[in-house]
Amino acid sequence: MDAPIIEEEDEEALASLVPVPLRRKTHSYSVHFDHQKPRHQIRKHSLDEVPRSATLGNDAVYFDSSAVYFDSSDDEFSTGGVIAGGGENVSDGGDDYAVVAPPPNAGVGEDAVEPLPEFVGAGGGAGIFKVPVRAAVHPGRPPSLELRPHPLRETQAGRFLRSIACTETQLWAGQENGVRVWSLEEAYDAGCGIGWQVRRGDEDTAPFCESVATSPTMCLVADQSNKLLWSGHKDGKIRAWKMDCEASDDDSEPFKERISWLAHRGPVNSIVISSYGDMWSCSEGGVIKIWPWDSLEKSLLLKPEEKHMAALLVERSAIDLRTQVTVNGTCSISSSEVKFLLTDSVRAKVWAVQSLSFSIWDARSKDLLKVLNVDGQVECRVDMPPTQDQQGEDETKLKFFSPSKKEKPQGFLQRSRNAIMGAAGAVRRVATRGAGGFAEDTRKTEAIVLAVDGTIWTGNMSGQIVQWDGNGSRLRDVNHHHKPVLCFCTFGDRIYVGYASGYIQVLDPDGKLMASWVSHNEPVIKLAAGGGFVFSLATHGGVRGWYVTSPGPMDNIIRTELSQKEASYARQDNVRILIGTWNVGQGRASHDALMSWLGSVASDVGIVVVGLQEVDMGAGFLAMSAAKETVGLEGSVVGQWWIDAIGKALDEKNTFERMGSRQLAGLLISLWARKKIRTHVGDLDVAAVPCGFGRAIGNKGGVGLRIRVYDRIMCFVNCHLAAHLEAVNRRNADFNHIFRLMVFSKGQNLSNTAAGMNPTTGTEEVKSDLAAADLIAFFGDFNYRLYGITYDEARDFISQRSFDWLRERDQLRQEMKAGKVFQGMREALITFPPTYKFERNRVGLGGYDSGEKKRIPAWCDRVIYRDTQASPFSESNLQCPVVSSVIMYEACMDVVESDHKPVRCKFHATIAHVDKSVRRQELGNIIRTNEKIRSIFEDLKSVPETTVSTNSIVLQSQDTVILSITNTSTTSKALFSILCGGLTFVKDDGEDSEYTPRGSFGLPRWLEVTPAAGIINPEGTVDVKVHHEDFHTLEECVDGIPQSWWCEDTRDKEAILLVNIRGSCSTTWTSHSVKVRHCYSARVCLLESKPKHPTKHLGGSRRHPTDKSRHGGSTRPRNEDSVRRGKSQ
Repeated sequence: MDAPIIEEEDEEALASLVPVPLRRKTHSYSVHFDHQKPRHQIRKHSLDEVPRSATLGNDAVYFDSSAVYFDSSDDEFSTGGVIAGGGENVSDGGDDYAVVAPPPNAGVGEDAVEPLPEFVGAGGGAGIFKVPVRAAVHPGRPPSLELRPHPLRETQAGRFLRSIACTETQLWAGQENGVRVWSLEEAYDAGCGIGWQVRRGDEDTAPFCESVATSPTMCLVADQSNKLLWSGHKDGKIRAWKMDCEASDDDSEPFKERISWLAHRGPVNSIVISSYGDMWSCSEGGVIKIWPWDSLEKSLLLKPEEKHMAALLVERSAIDLRTQVTVNGTCSISSSEVKFLLTDSVRAKVWAVQSLSFSIWDARSKDLLKVLNVDGQVECRVDMPPTQDQQGEDETKLKFFSPSKKEKPQGFLQRSRNAIMGAAGAVRRVATRGAGGFAEDTRKTEAIVLAVDGTIWTGNMSGQIVQWDGNGSRLRDVNHHHKPVLCFCTFGDRIYVGYASGYIQVLDPDGKLMASWVSHNEPVIKLAAGGGFVFSLATHGGVRGWYVTSPGPMDNIIRTELSQKEASYARQDNVRILIGTWNVGQGRASHDALMSWLGSVASDVGIVVVGLQEVDMGAGFLAMSAAKETVGLEGSVVGQWWIDAIGKALDEKNTFERMGSRQLAGLLISLWARKKIRTHVGDLDVAAVPCGFGRAIGNKGGVGLRIRVYDRIMCFVNCHLAAHLEAVNRRNADFNHIFRLMVFSKGQNLSNTAAGMNPTTGTEEVKSDLAAADLIAFFGDFNYRLYGITYDEARDFISQRSFDWLRERDQLRQEMKAGKVFQGMREALITFPPTYKFERNRVGLGGYDSGEKKRIPAWCDRVIYRDTQASPFSESNLQCPVVSSVIMYEACMDVVESDHKPVRCKFHATIAHVDKSVRRQELGNIIRTNEKIRSIFEDLKSVPETTVSTNSIVLQSQDTVILSITNTSTTSKALFSILCGGLTFVKDDGEDSEYTPRGSFGLPRWLEVTPAAGIINPEGTVDVKVHHEDFHTLEECVDGIPQSWWCEDTRDKEAILLVNIRGSCSTTWTSHSVKVRHCYSARVCLLESKPKHPTKHLGGSRRHPTDKSRHGGSTRPRNEDSVRRGKSQ
């Protein structure tokens, strides 16, 4: 249906609303097609060869830096598809247009239907219209272990993965209904789901075990000293799971938690285990709680039948830190949600992270040391900001009561446009006020990690990464990517960063960029290192393991061998797709009309996509639609009627399943999938781009659906472009606007907060979602007309069915020849009469408009597509995964309910894809059998030689001993960390005592080790202070005297320090064992008067008295024994 006639007084207003596109250059083309196959050059890289740029505009990439690589199928890769800033996309030297016919005997499908000849538009060889490049193995990133391939979103309802934690032998994942665990020994095995029972979404997942159903898991932490995995949950509970639980006879039986208790009223956001083995947890309202290890240890000793008593024991032991720093109702920390906790094992501190502030706590004394904001400024008190409701109210008052300038009289069109946009703005303001939806502060901290050198790194919403020292002083900030930082992890001296764009970056200890690649096509929400891998978790639930050697020479070895085994894991499937488009002119259709259009030809198709135009129009509806769009609402009663009616024609209940739909004003698109292929179809996302009235109103524009079919991405776009014969440039501009700006919603049904982000790559480039697809189909009322012909001439040619001559007068064909629109796309040759304009309810070709205007008939309603073929009628393989051909393209001339005739187009698509379970097995065979790879892994086991100054230390009260660690290697750095392997009380009878570890090999309270981790340069030495400190909390003291003075403290205590040494990229480590004994001061004096074992001075071991002012947690009075030099033995 034509748009309303525009009066002269409104032409000026319209020109200001819809900018006229720049005049495009016209090119002449010869009729030929370039059959040359694309060449894929795989470049070899090592870590040192990758450019290390720290600037925003020069993201270092793993592959060729001249092209940006991004995922479409989350497996293969794409070059191009990048929108550079703002220029016109006119083809200069791209492929020319062509008319191609199928070769003889080229029937497709079981019924051997002959494909139709096609017209191929020019300009598809460059820019965003270039056919995406695919490969069997992604050359734009390191090879990875796909532990859990990307599952379809629809299969994950209630089971999305939220977090991961890794040990050297296991990977744990927290999900919405519990936890699951993979054994890394079985990581390369074929997929079999849980307990060898395949479940949707996990068909190709490596074998795993799953827990009983629980509340959604929010966080995980591994306690390797006690072989426990601790999980925090949305219901406020903390649960413990045994790592070494024995497999039952029935592997499908879920395992149960060891203990659990109610820790918080709200969700448990984060859990850490401090340097002293205590568990810290946080939640909403600024709440931080400590669960002492002593109570946890006692509860773990109880039998499973006594878990209620164990929970009560732990709950009663909680220490609420917020109450401890509240004086006279004033709290030293903010009441905003504590999002993360970080244990600083180097200095025995704990960092608590809120959105715009940090609080630093002493892990031993539990004292608050400092509160600072994200800018590094120390906060002395908490100033609560005004509420968002108040801010919104003030903002509204300013907008509504600000004096308005006198405006010139406006035409009807301008006044209507202002009314529509004003209504939309009012609804948006009210909705955002009610929801508290204001622009987020990009300084908000989203991730935090401790580096091996003892510095703290934080990442925020703007992509900025900040380095802090252990005292909270801001050292430097770097910015290598403009998307939010969502997670960190460390391996050796490297820092891995996960972004909302799906990127992973590798930084050195100084923050310089070492490598970067796209790991997933959705945000990376968690990273975890262990077992020689860095595992990444994306919002869609896929888990990949990246070798710690990457990027490096091993990558090219794996890529080459895996590519050679392509035949073993490549698979092919066929699917037929029916696309229908109809401008319904605000009317409705009978069931018979829908059956004639769609139902009669859907018996052999797997997917049906229907696009309607002018479902609902009118100024009032457009205004309401625009207002609803601003707050994320769409659809109408009429639109729902059409979806239900079409579903009935397709036998929706028995044969097809409705996947989803999207409506923008009068535009509606909906998709159905046949139930027998439903397991291979999913991840449906939607998009809408308005093109009417200042690119803001949906009377013209496009609505799209994106879906994954056999692991390939297909996009379907229903368009209604600008009307009128002379508006060719505006129609071209509408298409260009839709193609560039159509961004599909990602993860709208996910529970993860990061899932709503739309990733892009690069800082000066915007990724086109459509350009990344394997199949794109545009259809709808394009409104291109016949030119240079009169109404009567057109009627004569139509009656004679002289469509060849009419096609030469088709505006769309001429624009595609010139490469100005639908660049590089294809359309089957039209052999049906023009579908516009008809008088309603008049049958046959005599129904063309015979009124006063006598509009010239035209092929307004079209279907145009592009797949991955670089040349016509290519064979489908992993390099060209989607090969399509049109086997039906016709109009339903017997349908008379509108002034347009409905059009249908049927495709036969052959889809090549990867059996990821088989490919994972092939990868495992390569890793196990390739000698070069085995040699590389052996090199990773190399650990620098080190020595320690002593293996036995005796401490008196308040005494300090210097333990020296020397790196004897002349070339390699050594990374050290000091843990407590166990502690005991020394028996008077001299019998051996049993050493028991605290949580995560934490230190006993009477021992301080500083620094407990760090880097030792080649031939360098690090001095570590081993100090004894008496520690008594106020609750343990009566009149300043510890209650246990003559009980527990009077016994000699002994701890085993484990000095673990590894290289900067070592997968193994060596340990030095150092015994540290504390002798009670009164006994030490007695022993010194009658020594039984004379002490000897060891070189390199020095003792220093300790100033009491450093240890505010001690209430013991200072005496002569406190400053006496200790001795090592």
